[in-house]
Amino acid sequence: MSNSTQTISEPESAVTRKSVLNIRHKELGSKLDGDTWNGMPIPWSYHTDVNDEVVAVRTRAGLYDVSALNIVNVTGPSALKVLDQLVAIDVTELEPGTSRLAAEVNEAGALVDDIMVICDAKDTYRLSHGSGATQDTLARLAEGHDVQIAQDYDVHILSLQGPKSVDILDPVVDVDLKTLPYFKHVETTLFGCEVVISRGGYSGERGYEVYCSANDAVHLWDSILEKGHRYGAIPASWDSLDLTRVEAALLFFPYDMPEGDTTPWEVNMGWCIDLNKKGDYIGKQALTNLKGRERFKQAGLVCQSSEAVEIGAKIIKDGKEIGEVTSAIFSQYLMKSIAMVHIKPEFSQLGNQVVVTGATPVKAQVVKTPFYDPMRLRTHPDQ
Repeated sequence: MSNSTQTISEPESAVTRKSVLNIRHKELGSKLDGDTWNGMPIPWSYHTDVNDEVVAVRTRAGLYDVSALNIVNVTGPSALKVLDQLVAIDVTELEPGTSRLAAEVNEAGALVDDIMVICDAKDTYRLSHGSGATQDTLARLAEGHDVQIAQDYDVHILSLQGPKSVDILDPVVDVDLKTLPYFKHVETTLFGCEVVISRGGYSGERGYEVYCSANDAVHLWDSILEKGHRYGAIPASWDSLDLTRVEAALLFFPYDMPEGDTTPWEVNMGWCIDLNKKGDYIGKQALTNLKGRERFKQAGLVCQSSEAVEIGAKIIKDGKEIGEVTSAIFSQYLMKSIAMVHIKPEFSQLGNQVVVTGATPVKAQVVKTPFYDPMRLRTHPDQ
């Protein structure tokens, strides 16, 4: 059996950032010489079995280094005004200590980045984003405004994911993490270091992200794993993060938007858009016009195969091409070959039988997503 995970490539000249945790990643078996993301070498694999790492995340806890995320500080009297133009959510509604995922689109209404807006104060924000257009657009919007924009190259992000994450962290901080809601964050001290802890993550499990300085990252990594040892916590590689996020049907920009002009409506991101609650912003008119005119729908397939189908494979119905695979894995945890796909709306009904192309065509069925925890009770137990 094999897994098919995303491949991310950047030119060698793009490698400008390094995690101080690379010393630990190499000790754990990562060569750090493969694909990079946002200019940072990534620990794609360790000596441990990637499927054992998934089991740890699903049943105990796994610790990820997600420092490759871009963190941009946006501060000053005009910070709120600028950000409210950048994204499709109503940033004015964000209160300090909260964050929200946002659709960021261009004037044509096409997604241009994966972005989270984090509010620390009404004039102090952090943007967590991927490899898209955020910083170029932000610089343009900031012209003539009293706002300061600076990428934080010091910050490191440790993400502890899994049902035991709260048991590991809660006893060693001076805040009540058990009651910290999803997408909320607090400043606290962890193992003697000043940090910000947010509840969230990318695994489909309860989890917490620890934002810390580079000087503290190795100490915190070691201390979390030492504290978590009795709970079965282990370091987890990015390959296992990709497996868990596909099981949870979580999108990865731009790999789940291969068209290049994908709209939020086509990938079930309407909840990242405020059409009526706020004034004008980049792409608002286009989003309004495109609503209800989706060319395809984001959907899930369970495939009759003991391997992952190919990313980019075409989906066929009655001899006609009706869609494309955007992400695919064989999940040993679920014992299923699953795929996230774009499929024409008229063929997206649950139970629809299709064929995925490849060296050997594979029969598949449209199913409800997420594939794992379809009600998202692991991350949102109170909803």
